[in-house]
Amino acid sequence: MSWSAVDLEKLRGALSRLKRGQLLIIAHRAVELLAPSKLEALLGDMLSPSRFAQTGSESPAKSLLEEVREFHSTGVAGEYYDSFDVNSKNCMQKSEGTEEFIAGFDRLMNLCVHAAAKTPRAATREAFGLLLDILRRIDDSPDSIIFFADEAGSWQVGVDWRSALPAYFQCLADDLTPEDFASEVDRTITSFVDYDRPHHLAAARRVATPEQKKALARLPARKARR
Repeated sequence: MSWSAVDLEKLRGALSRLKRGQLLIIAHRAVELLAPSKLEALLGDMLSPSRFAQTGSESPAKSLLEEVREFHSTGVAGEYYDSFDVNSKNCMQKSEGTEEFIAGFDRLMNLCVHAAAKTPRAATREAFGLLLDILRRIDDSPDSIIFFADEAGSWQVGVDWRSALPAYFQCLADDLTPEDFASEVDRTITSFVDYDRPHHLAAARRVATPEQKKALARLPARKARR
């Protein structure tokens, strides 16, 4: 079904029931998608454009890789860590800092996915790698990056892996040796989506060179459970 056929009244009702973190993600996406000329209609009665005016003294616009490097360094420094006293009533909630981290991560991951459609892809591959690194840090040391009131883990960031990994694998396929390509594909799947391993191995095969496909064929279709 196309989004053009949805009942807008029902959609507005659903939006009113979303949590703050979900609405923050939607707001980030809307700003990315809208042309500057549309921002007045979206934000004009709530924010003054003079607060965000370009003065001519700003540094040149940051590249995607520069943005990701800054996000990674800010996250590793714990600047999104924002805790609260947990009890039985709020244990499913996320702090504002955690919600801001997730919205920022979602924005940058989506930008990486779109950038992977263009060449050259070396900078995009590095940006993907930094985003995956911060997820691994969350898994290795819960509460070192963002605060979790309940079960900790990168799964709480809510990555759309079926969108993200084919794009990442395309970046890897450009210039990695067959062995390095297969090794990184295996490591990434094992780290984050081993429950969906066959699907993601198939995605890697679709972008691989013939030699990379041979290296992938040597990987187990499913890993033995420990």
